[in-house]
Amino acid sequence: QLVESGGGLVQTGGSLRLSCAASGRGFSRSTMGWFRQAPGKERDFVASITWNGDSTYYADSVKGRFTISRDNARNTMNLQMSELKPEDTAVYYCAADSLIYGGITTRQYEYEHWGQGTQVTVSS
Repeated sequence: QLVESGGGLVQTGGSLRLSCAASGRGFSRSTMGWFRQAPGKERDFVASITWNGDSTYYADSVKGRFTISRDNARNTMNLQMSELKPEDTAVYYCAADSLIYGGITTRQYEYEHWGQGTQVTVSS
């Protein structure tokens, strides 16, 4: 089970830190990622991190502003978001790949486990 937290309302240029807590089945050996879905739009890839944190990958729209990280000892993954823009407004989902020791992936269908999402709203 994956549970996101940390969403909220922030002004343009502000920062938020999202967390994803894993319980039950551990995901310490799985690639994990963040996705987001804005109102009326499809869910899009945001960032991904390999099981050991050695590799990360970001969507162009967030590169340089967002940082993905994980702490396997605590079964958590984080997304530090800075310089937030109104277009970052969306429901943010964390997800875990079903493969063990897999690489970076941006494809939603490769993520088998999903959280319920947390709302991020950036006001202009």
